[in-house]
Amino acid sequence: MRIGIDLGGTKIETIALRADGTECFRRRVNAPRGVYADTLRAIVDLVRAAEAEAGERGSLGIGIPGTISPATGRIKNANSTWLNGEPLLDDLQRMLDRPVRLANDANCFALSEASDGAAAGADVVFGVIIGTGTGGGIVVGGRPIVGVNAVAGEWGHNGLPWPDESEWPGPSCYCGLRGCIETFLSGRGLQAAYGEAAPAAHEIAAAALGGDERADVAIGIYARRLAKALASVINTLDPDVIVLGGGLSNIEALYDRVPAEWNRWVFSDRVDTKLVRARHGDSSGVRGAAWLWPE
Repeated sequence: MRIGIDLGGTKIETIALRADGTECFRRRVNAPRGVYADTLRAIVDLVRAAEAEAGERGSLGIGIPGTISPATGRIKNANSTWLNGEPLLDDLQRMLDRPVRLANDANCFALSEASDGAAAGADVVFGVIIGTGTGGGIVVGGRPIVGVNAVAGEWGHNGLPWPDESEWPGPSCYCGLRGCIETFLSGRGLQAAYGEAAPAAHEIAAAALGGDERADVAIGIYARRLAKALASVINTLDPDVIVLGGGLSNIEALYDRVPAEWNRWVFSDRVDTKLVRARHGDSSGVRGAAWLWPE
């Protein structure tokens, strides 16, 4: 049995999968915010609950909103800032008395969709999470790519490529730089494209679908920026499939508008990369965490 945990900033989700991939346990709880020790206890309690219900012990993979520093072995780059600098892997292995595998949540998302999701069978997959933040994960030959600095796929903290006058130097990012892709493609980025008195991102998408002109213009700006950002990924990685996940991936117009736009920036006579919606929706992250332990 494989147990996967998606450790988010607002929720922690757990899933247990039998050897054939069928689900035998699922639970979601609110994440303890700001207190590292409470986060550890919540994870341990969920693992024990999964094993009690399934009646067997399982392997454990966890998707985290950051990564493990190769220099220190501690968490870095987590937007759940109370995790940063903490020995999460060591503490969990000690408390649960077993090996644990941790991976960036975007890598888990990409691995899930490459394993049995919208990109199943593809050799090179780039998984994109667009929502509160902007993340990315790379899977090649069924294996997530981490990189020597443990930042592979972190496209959200590159600058938006080919910026026009309105996009330069760009908004300030929490990472300390300006003009990061995340500042344009997060939910707040869509609201900024809408302008003053912007509603929530999902409300903008709904209004555009209903024919609201201002909302449709905002979606068009957002799609153009997403096309530029993904064109730089295609020029670098040349993936077979790009899978979108996260709340903004539900904007149906993106799947037509973005491929129609990205040709002008991709350095090729044609673009065969497919842009698809995640098959497993917001469960992809937790499923991918479980798949950190392949057969």
